[in-house]
Amino acid sequence: MPIRSFTGAFALLLAMILQPAAASNLDLLLSGIFPDQQATYIGYESIEREDIPMTSHIERKYLVVDFRFKSDPASDQLQASVHKVCMALLKDRELIRSLSDSGYDMVAVAFDRQSQYDCL
Repeated sequence: MPIRSFTGAFALLLAMILQPAAASNLDLLLSGIFPDQQATYIGYESIEREDIPMTSHIERKYLVVDFRFKSDPASDQLQASVHKVCMALLKDRELIRSLSDSGYDMVAVAFDRQSQYDCL
């Protein structure tokens, strides 16, 4: 279920950029999700969709949180890992509120350079 356009992710990243505490919280939260080193947190990136007009009601930006596995995971392990990251983000209400206030309404998770999975 790869998804290429994530408006909320943009909103999330912008919030982090605008509010350094949120960015710091995001890094801390995401770097501790896989303590067994199953996957390594790489960082996050804000992406702006230029195909959406600036006058549109749809957000033009989204956030991609990036991880890498040490080896290719099985399909069920990948799905479980996406769920684990998304749930960790959703449970941090302060972080979500901060990102939302900054205009993000979508977040994507990536474990490679080819696919992104929609969280919120």
